[in-house]
Amino acid sequence: MPSSTRRGAAARRPHAADRPATESSGSPQRAPQQRGPQQRRRGQQGRRGSRGPAAAPARSGWDALDIRVAPTENLPTFADLGLPRPLVRALERAGIAAPFPIQAATIPDALAGRDVLGRAATGSGKTLGFGLPLLARLAGQPAAPRRPRGLVLVPTRELAMQVADALTPLASSLGTSVRLVAGGLPIGKQIASLERGVDVLVATPGRLEDLIERRACDLADVEICVLDEADHMADLGFLPVVRRLLDQTAAGGQRLLFSATLDGDVALLVDRYLSDPAAHAVRPAETSVDTMTHHVFRVAHEAKFEVAAEILGREGRTIGFVRTKHGADRMARNLGRIGVAAGVLHGGRTQAQRTKALDAFKDGSVPVLIATDVAARGIHVDDVSLVLHVDPPNDHKDYLHRSGRTARAGESGTVVLLATPEVERDVRGLFTAAGLRPEQRDVAANDPVVADLTGARAPSGVSVLPPKQPRPAKASNQSKQASNRPRRPGRPQQQTGGERRPRRERRPH
Repeated sequence: MPSSTRRGAAARRPHAADRPATESSGSPQRAPQQRGPQQRRRGQQGRRGSRGPAAAPARSGWDALDIRVAPTENLPTFADLGLPRPLVRALERAGIAAPFPIQAATIPDALAGRDVLGRAATGSGKTLGFGLPLLARLAGQPAAPRRPRGLVLVPTRELAMQVADALTPLASSLGTSVRLVAGGLPIGKQIASLERGVDVLVATPGRLEDLIERRACDLADVEICVLDEADHMADLGFLPVVRRLLDQTAAGGQRLLFSATLDGDVALLVDRYLSDPAAHAVRPAETSVDTMTHHVFRVAHEAKFEVAAEILGREGRTIGFVRTKHGADRMARNLGRIGVAAGVLHGGRTQAQRTKALDAFKDGSVPVLIATDVAARGIHVDDVSLVLHVDPPNDHKDYLHRSGRTARAGESGTVVLLATPEVERDVRGLFTAAGLRPEQRDVAANDPVVADLTGARAPSGVSVLPPKQPRPAKASNQSKQASNRPRRPGRPQQQTGGERRPRRERRPH
């Protein structure tokens, strides 16, 4: 099917998998239990067609593509890749001297105008892999009001902010503008920036569709569209919105898609919107976590918090993942009471709170961050040396996304999962699905093995929580009744403080 026909096709009706996922505030959900061998045999006997050969294992959409694995040695310079000289100088001023493998692989094809499909581990430099050619190709042609020429779609506000922060200083060297539109930020300022004209728009799908409905934005002039972390957008149920947005962009435009997996709806996006894409991967998917060491600490339920507090109290940036918003707030509060300063990041926090927590984590003033799965992919901070799964994730995909906050850009990292007896079976299934064999051991509080492996140390015990502000004194019931008593017409209100006026004596008749 020609690419123009695919891009102009109407969006499919969303199914159950397209519904947005939300964070749970209740108790953690356990994965379904595996049936025993006898139960499986009984179920197979009652099914039609069960006597045939066993089904072949499912193949990933990546298997059908001619993927070029990017070399990791003898990489060219940014100038050799064909980037404009002002952009190369801006990279040098920012201390970025040489490209990462995914950048060296994707930039030439993107500069040539080809559609690009990229797969790389988190923290491998994907942002500049699509951002640099995007800025270079759009330079020199200002956008019309409300009609951006480049579009970057990302699943979360945090990721949108970090992409915009990375591209804005580089774009200024070419006279190109970059603006951010995302939920939780003032929409009036976003509308005003679009009216002035935006070359590259970094957006979350929901807020962008809202602006289009308000007629504050028109995508008809979009020449280059980037989908970053498309698999995460699929997990959150955003792909119906993404398809509607892509259908409004110019036919024949360039598409750059980056995704860790290529199954289900993500494969449909590739088939429908990308024309003969150049597919690149830094390394095979099964080796994307080989720079991490994985540990499972089996711990009694009553000792779980104490062990977690000792690990989170270590030196260095550390992220702890829990399942629920309330669990994250409670964990950070309890850590603060015993001397471990921790920020909180989850979908229930305001944008100002989330930005403040991330900034403090980045600058090291608060070395611990407690987050939920919804926020996992929005955390792009270097030098995170340890990830602690305080609560086990729902599945192996969430485990890999959480763990990917460490061992970024070729660095090494440590990943620890705390397993209480009631979740041990689920944890074994999780690692089987992920294809990992972690080191497992029984641990307790003040365990020297834990200290050797993670740098755990006992908290100081001195609270680092801010002092509570005293509540204002409550007014007495008598004062409340007097102040709330309705006034009679023509009669002055009775005074409630100071000396009372003497009552006027009544004259005898």
